[in-house]
Amino acid sequence: MRSPVAGIVTLVAVLVLAIIGYSSVFTVQQTEQALVVRFGKPVDVATEAGLHFKAPFVDTVISIDKRILDLENPSQEVIASDQKRLVVDAFARYRIKNPLQFYQTVGSIQTGNLQLGTLLNAALRRVLGEVTFIQVVRDEREALMRKIRDQLDHEADAYGIEVVDVRIRRADLPDANSQAVYDRMNSERQREAAEFRALGGQKAQEIRSKADREATVIVAEANSQAEQIRGTGDAERNRLFAEAYGNDPDFFAFYRSMTAYENGLKPGETRFLLRPDSDFFRYFANPAGKPATGTAAPANTATQPGKP
Repeated sequence: MRSPVAGIVTLVAVLVLAIIGYSSVFTVQQTEQALVVRFGKPVDVATEAGLHFKAPFVDTVISIDKRILDLENPSQEVIASDQKRLVVDAFARYRIKNPLQFYQTVGSIQTGNLQLGTLLNAALRRVLGEVTFIQVVRDEREALMRKIRDQLDHEADAYGIEVVDVRIRRADLPDANSQAVYDRMNSERQREAAEFRALGGQKAQEIRSKADREATVIVAEANSQAEQIRGTGDAERNRLFAEAYGNDPDFFAFYRSMTAYENGLKPGETRFLLRPDSDFFRYFANPAGKPATGTAAPANTATQPGKP
């Protein structure tokens, strides 16, 4: 028969062995790397995911993230080479490539962020202080970010940190300077607009003057040609009238009388005080324009020589 004491001792021994076994192993996740510390001194580094062993009760496991971490840097003022102040808002991405060195130099991610932020500010001031405002804002921004990253990565290597990327989120003038620059640009644009308007007005006046001069010349030439054509037409008309009078004086006289009737007897605006037997109305009494047959011709009172 087994002794109860032996059973208890066996149970205690199993329990102690389980505790010792549990204290002798640790698990490393895919996103972590572990540092084994014994009495404050690192003794091992576990970078592979899985189950690992350590000395029970005397070793401590410190987990360190091996993913890419973000460093948000507060906005700061930087003076460019052209003495313009810039408000620069930048951030960095990094990872811990040497956990042992990282632990020995900075100890934790919070302390590492503070140290890396100081290095980032120094790199920003060095790099951006050598270039102009236009180069930072427009011309060489990508190249400047690569240069800042390279310098920061070189300095962070002493802390077991690899800088993956550095980005300048915003680089602008301070608010007061921005307003002054805006006002100056606005004044410059208004001055250029006034110059363009003045040049346009001058050009418009030149075009109008040229057009008026050409119009005057064209009208004068047209009037001259019209007078020439009118003179030619009047001459031709007079020639035709002369021929018509030569060929048939009676018809010509009739035509002239009809024209006089048309021009003189317009409705509503003509009044004549003439005798009915006036020569002007001779074609009303006789289509041939001759005096009536009953009208006696005036007597010839001339006397012949030698007669009373």
